[in-house]
Amino acid sequence: MLQSMTSKNLESTDLETRAKVLSALGDPIRLRILDDIAGCTQCVCDIQEKLDIAPNLLSYHLRILREAGLVTATRRGRWMDYTMAEDAAALIAGALPARLRSTS
Repeated sequence: MLQSMTSKNLESTDLETRAKVLSALGDPIRLRILDDIAGCTQCVCDIQEKLDIAPNLLSYHLRILREAGLVTATRRGRWMDYTMAEDAAALIAGALPARLRSTS
């Protein structure tokens, strides 16, 4: 049985998306990754060197950032290159409560 999209369904989806973005930002390691790749593309090996964390833990944090839409990944041979998503700033701003988004 398919449910029709109501304004409540859309609002719930919007809130879940916003919460996912804010949750992704709520970890110091993920903030560090975003700081490091802001404005440039970096190989996962370079990110790994800077953070000095286990590869599986780095993969976990990068997956959280990808799922939140904050970074994109491109395969280059056996390596992955990570870049901040073009709309990352808009996603972050859009995740904030409406009253905090306005600059009036």
